Amino acid sequence: MKILVANLGSTSFKYRLFDMDTEEQLARGGVERIGAEQSECFVEIGDKRSELVLQVPDHSVAVRQCLDQLTDSEHGCIADASEVAAIGFKAVHGGRYSGVQKVTHEVLDAMEEMSGVAPAHNPPYISAMRQLADKLPEIPLVAAFETGYHQTIPARNKNYAIPREWAEEFHVKKWGFHGASHRYIAGRMAEILGRDNLRVISCHLGGSSSLCASRDGQSVATTMGMSPQSGLPHNNRVGDFDPFALPVIMEKTGLTLSEVLERLASHSGLAGVSGTSGDCRDLENAAAVGSEEAQLGLDIFISETRRHLGGLLVELGGADAIVFTGGIGENGREVRQAVCSDLSTLGIELCDTANGNADGEARISSEASACEIWVVPTNEEIVVARQTQSLLEGN
Repeated sequence: MKILVANLGSTSFKYRLFDMDTEEQLARGGVERIGAEQSECFVEIGDKRSELVLQVPDHSVAVRQCLDQLTDSEHGCIADASEVAAIGFKAVHGGRYSGVQKVTHEVLDAMEEMSGVAPAHNPPYISAMRQLADKLPEIPLVAAFETGYHQTIPARNKNYAIPREWAEEFHVKKWGFHGASHRYIAGRMAEILGRDNLRVISCHLGGSSSLCASRDGQSVATTMGMSPQSGLPHNNRVGDFDPFALPVIMEKTGLTLSEVLERLASHSGLAGVSGTSGDCRDLENAAAVGSEEAQLGLDIFISETRRHLGGLLVELGGADAIVFTGGIGENGREVRQAVCSDLSTLGIELCDTANGNADGEARISSEASACEIWVVPTNEEIVVARQTQSLLEGN
């Protein structure tokens, strides 16, 4: 069985094709600048990469173009598009629908209801899914929602202290996100350490960041709440924020509620604090030459990561492993060092040499550390592919 896993943006379509018999990645590719006069298409099969520039008006045409590249008689890796059993989507928020779902009108309507909560994610997915269902009905579509992994979180960690009817009628709960990444890390650490009864804290740090506490392979707490704007500060999203500040900002600036929310979702986070970039690499470079704003952005990010890490350690009663993943988690040596600094009394001790030399999957804790510290590159796509295959097979 071959599964195409899709990662969508408003003007982009990126994919990976897996042969699920072996879980081998057969190809990766995508289309950028969908809807522009010139769109950029690429595909990588093995060590060969081909690129093409043409007009791609919408996501359904982008998928057709990708299938044409994959079935190309000279460079392709499959004989016919019918070999693709389904397209699996790393969908974000389905509200009353979670877990893994075949894409139906009801599922799309549920995603539409949550668009205000996930404004950067849900609208492009909904639009693309509707196009594909209409124009490519022969290919089943499957949504693997990021909230799915967090369905095991106990009620005490999932509910806000709000009137019960808001939670029950309007789905105002701590849903959690980055589910595919946290699921992968929990499973991979069980493989690495050779046992399932683990307490793992996965630190998915990147443009969007969250921490998750997993016990025995199940999520029990995470840092994101009802929306992907919550939890840690992100590259341009606010993170945790007191809602009672909203009327103050509206009164002082004259902005409407929707305008303030847009600023919090698109012009805040590390970019808002620094006034320049939300990329940690840029902030580290700027801080190195004396930028106080860049240093403040880094300090806030690290402080919030440590604060949430402490809470998850208490929730689990300690940890067998702390794992860094995501763009910053995998590459940010200085961030990892700062997050783990002065935690030896908690049994958490980094090895500076191992941390500095880490490349790919690596243990970076010292021999004296009671808690193992790892860097593990995440693989959200293979998780979505497995979930899609399982749904198609009726499991």
